Amino acid sequence: MKIAVLGATGLLGHHAARAVKAAGHQLVLIHRPSSRIERLSYLEPECRAAELLDHAGLTRALTGLDGVIFCAASYPKRPRRWQEEVASALDETNHFYAACLAAHVPRILYTGAAIALPRHPEGLPGHEGLFYEGMPRWKNPYLLCKWALDEQAREQARSGLPVIIGIPGMCLGEFDVGPSTGRIVTAIAHGWMTHYVPGRRNVVDAADAGRGLLLALEKGRAGERYLLTGRNIEMAELTERIANLLGVQPPQPMPLALAKGMAVLGRLRFRLSGELPKLNDTAIAVMAGGQFLDGSKARHELGFVAETPLEVTLERTIAWFRGNGYL
Repeated sequence: MKIAVLGATGLLGHHAARAVKAAGHQLVLIHRPSSRIERLSYLEPECRAAELLDHAGLTRALTGLDGVIFCAASYPKRPRRWQEEVASALDETNHFYAACLAAHVPRILYTGAAIALPRHPEGLPGHEGLFYEGMPRWKNPYLLCKWALDEQAREQARSGLPVIIGIPGMCLGEFDVGPSTGRIVTAIAHGWMTHYVPGRRNVVDAADAGRGLLLALEKGRAGERYLLTGRNIEMAELTERIANLLGVQPPQPMPLALAKGMAVLGRLRFRLSGELPKLNDTAIAVMAGGQFLDGSKARHELGFVAETPLEVTLERTIAWFRGNGYL
């Protein structure tokens, strides 16, 4: 199969590209002209440059494929009104789906986020059948972006586009340029994250998640969600494990209300000085907006099982950050 990856310079996209190559498929990378795509040259991909908002160029880049894995969904980085974040995210993916339709792509994998699922009403691990009744009440930009993109992907599938939704747990691993989720590691290491918001998470190695995204593209059913899960863990234990491996003091718990108040002050400081806040709305959502996850559907339908123990994932992640000058 000839399979393209969009967003391959990011953590999940890089690992999805590695999984495509390891499985023996022809790898195509669709990327912005300005992207640092040379980092993936060792995979010997076919590279096709296109902007997400360039319909003609993106359609050409998507032509002749057997499938595409979309890992380029919007991720709020700067303080901005949630309405602007959601509109921007939906606009980009609308262009992507329109180009897929024009190029007649037979299989499309949208990479979603577990925060798009509401918490299980009985406190059990979350599953693919959980849906919000209307818009989430917490007006967090990250939460609302991921919720809106999940709604959009399912609507595209209902309209006949062959969209499958792969939803990894919280991903940690090598190649986290930026970093993205791995910011929890660098923030603890540098003493920027002295506190955490208690919550439940599911952590999966990024390499396992990349392999799971490929399995979802190959075997998944259009319109269905698939949770790609690893280890269920409390934030208290996760932050303590990271701190112990780094040899620093672990962060202390902080109430969600206090974290939200600090985020408000951070947004005000950003507007006045341009200084990015250490604790932003996205970080709060990542810490507090999660839940334990049930990955049995992906196990039964896709044959996906995470293979990497959490301790190995953390050790590899820290080693990569050290080797690349982040620590």
